[in-house]
Amino acid sequence: MIPETDQTLTFHTPLETQAWAEELARELPAGTVVALVGDLGTGKTTFVQGFARGLGIRDHVGSPTFKLVSEYQGSLLILYHVDCYRLHTPQDFVNIGGLELLSPGEAITVVEWADRIHDVLTPGTLQLQFHRFKGEPERRDITIHWL
Repeated sequence: MIPETDQTLTFHTPLETQAWAEELARELPAGTVVALVGDLGTGKTTFVQGFARGLGIRDHVGSPTFKLVSEYQGSLLILYHVDCYRLHTPQDFVNIGGLELLSPGEAITVVEWADRIHDVLTPGTLQLQFHRFKGEPERRDITIHWL
């Protein structure tokens, strides 16, 4: 079920988004970087919560906005959850040792606000663009693109 590039999926509830994320997590190999792009409230953290469950993580997963990186040990793989909201440039990411997170080895890295570090993302990164719609508060479209 590894998604093809340049397709858009529609989800009507946060639970649907999380279920898809959980399934996706089980399919992606170790070493994958998933770049999440979208405005506030578009479902990025909701996605990561489902993704973490797919890796066998039972801890509460919240947005690491203030600490920048959270690490979770799952029964399948380690998850590095990165939030670039407070970063201003890709160099800020490099300065915190972020390049190591883009080569996660036997883990998976998920980056929220990845558009802020787009210039340092590596080929093979799975980019997910989140969209929400006025008048449809639960609907989310996620556009898939492999860099």
